[in-house]
Amino acid sequence: MKKHTFLLCTSVAALSLVLSACGPDRDEATTSKETNKGDATKPDSLTIWVDDEESQLKAYKEITERFTDETGIDIKITPFEMLEQVDALSLDAPAGNGPDLFFLPNDRTGDVSLQGLAKELTLTDEQQKALEDYHEGAVTALNYEGTQLGIPVASETYALYYNKAMIADAPKTLEDLNTVIEKHTNTAADTYGFLMEATNFYYLYPLLAADGGYVFNQDDTGLYDTDDIGLNNEGAVKGATIVYDWFNDGAIPRSINEDVMKGLFNDGKVASIISGPWNLGEFSDALGDDLGVAPLPTIDGNPLSSFSSVKGWFVSEYSEHADWATELAFFLTNEENANHFFDVTKQSPARPDVDVNDAHQASFAEQAAHAVPMPNIPEMSRVWEPMENAFKFIAEGTEPKEALDDAVGQIEKEIELSRGQ
Repeated sequence: MKKHTFLLCTSVAALSLVLSACGPDRDEATTSKETNKGDATKPDSLTIWVDDEESQLKAYKEITERFTDETGIDIKITPFEMLEQVDALSLDAPAGNGPDLFFLPNDRTGDVSLQGLAKELTLTDEQQKALEDYHEGAVTALNYEGTQLGIPVASETYALYYNKAMIADAPKTLEDLNTVIEKHTNTAADTYGFLMEATNFYYLYPLLAADGGYVFNQDDTGLYDTDDIGLNNEGAVKGATIVYDWFNDGAIPRSINEDVMKGLFNDGKVASIISGPWNLGEFSDALGDDLGVAPLPTIDGNPLSSFSSVKGWFVSEYSEHADWATELAFFLTNEENANHFFDVTKQSPARPDVDVNDAHQASFAEQAAHAVPMPNIPEMSRVWEPMENAFKFIAEGTEPKEALDDAVGQIEKEIELSRGQ
C-alpha cells in the first residue's frame, strides 16, 4: 500500500532540526483547562487532509457528516497521500492554504514538532480523561518529549498473507518459507512462492533485526542514541543476505513493487506475501475463503520483530480554529466512530473498545505482540531513502555489506546536516 512505502519526502524534513526556530511562536501549552471549544468562535467549516485511500475516504465522509449534523460545522475533506503531507504543510500552511487537521504515522511526530507544523494540544479535563480510552502505547507514540501532539486512529503492523489454494498451512519458519519458494516459484509462468516489497525498509526491518541489527541504539530509559546506528552491523548484514539470495536466485523479481505484488496475489499466482491489515478487505474480496493470515515466520526459533506504526490526527499550528479541530479529532476517533472506521477500513484500531471479531485480525494481533514502534524522532526520516536505495543496489547484485555501509554513511551525513554541522 502506498502509505506504507515509506520512501519519505525529505527535502524539507532534512532541514527540520535547523529550521525549527522558524516555526510560529508558541505559548507554553497547558495540559488541561476547564473550557475549550466553548470559548472558541464556532467556524463555518474545518478542513482535513485524509489519506488518499478509498476506504478511509468513505469512512470519514460518513463520520464527518455526523459531526456536521451535531455541530453545524461543514467538514471539507481533501484526499492527500499521507507521506506527502509534511512537505506540503511546510509550504501551504504558512500561506493559509493548509488544513485544520492532518494525518500522519508516528515516526514523523518529531519532525512536525520541530518544524512548527503541529500544535501542542491543549486539552480540556474531559479530553484528557478521554485519552485513557485509547491504547496507552498508541497515545505515547504520538507524544514528543512529553507533549501530546496527536490523537491515535490506528495501531498496526504487518504479517504473512497466504493462499490456501496453493499452500494448506502458512510457513512457520524461514526454512519452511524457502521450501514454499522452491516449490511454487516458476518465473516463466509468473507464479511465486513468496513476494514482498523487498526494497522497502519498513518491511525489511524484521530480517535485519533478527540477529541483532537495529536503527538507533536505545538506553534503558528508551532514549535513542542517533550516533549509534546498527543497520550495517553483523546481524543486519546477515538479514540483508537473505534478501540478496532471494533476488539472486530469482525468487523475487528485481523490479518488485507493491502494485505488482498485490496484483499477482489477487490473481492467485503467489502463495504468500508480507503486507498489512490495510489490504485485508481487498485480498478477502479476491481470494475469499482461500485467504489466510499468520504471524511472520521465525528465524532460528525466534519470532520476527516487525515495525508497528501508529497513525493519527494532528492539529495544524496554523489552524485558526485549533480548539474545534481538537474536538473534531476526538470525535473522529471516539468509540462509535472508531468502530465504524474499523468496519469500513479493517485497520487495526488504537482503542480497546473496538469490536475486532475477525480471525485474520487476530493473526495481526499475534504478530503485534512481537512488534516494535518505529522511532518517532526526526532523525528517523533520514533512514528510509538511503535504506531503500541500499536494497535497490542489493537487488542489482551489490554485496549486502557494501550497500549497507554506504546507506549508513549517507544517514550519518544527513543527520549531521540536520544538526547544522
